[in-house]
Amino acid sequence: MTSTPHAFSVPSPSASPVIAGLLLAAGGGRRLGGRPKALLKHRGRLLADHAVETLRAGGCGPVQVVLGASADEVRARADLPGVRLTVNPEWTEGMGSSLRAGLTALTGTGADAVVVLLVDQPGIGAEAVARVRAAYRSRTSLAAASYGGERGHPVLFGADLWADIAAGAVGDQGARAYLRAHRDAITLVECSDVAQAYDIDTAEDLSHLE
Repeated sequence: MTSTPHAFSVPSPSASPVIAGLLLAAGGGRRLGGRPKALLKHRGRLLADHAVETLRAGGCGPVQVVLGASADEVRARADLPGVRLTVNPEWTEGMGSSLRAGLTALTGTGADAVVVLLVDQPGIGAEAVARVRAAYRSRTSLAAASYGGERGHPVLFGADLWADIAAGAVGDQGARAYLRAHRDAITLVECSDVAQAYDIDTAEDLSHLE
């Protein structure tokens, strides 16, 4: 899938859309014995660094990262130049609070949409991000990667939807309730040929890390 030019009122009719990247990296790894997922290593790099590079290589910018558990340690150890950082003090409430924090931080930046990626899915690479990014059509766009027909990450939210998405992002559900309610509006982008959507949630899942 390729992107095509569209008209926007800001900053000019011929301007390309600004598609931000949002990395949710606040989890404390409760089922991993309290090991924050952002600090796990994959291919010699922290998962936080790996995911930021995935968003950038997939064409997203600016990149906003939401930290929570061990935020000071992540900032000290991660290599995140040029990244916008937000610390979510309510990270223990679940992914919903981090999604709200990230969307709030990006509001007013001029971004037309955001591609959301989770830090504990290193099997999702830049090509999947680029495919979902290319599904942008307007500031009301709603798109998600699909794996064998099943919706997954990354997801793309047009900026005009952010307030409603944030309002419904509670607990550990993130945007699931919003996506279920608007499933007919979602553009599904098949990515199973270029990505693996496993999560690093348990000790057994650590076998996915290289």
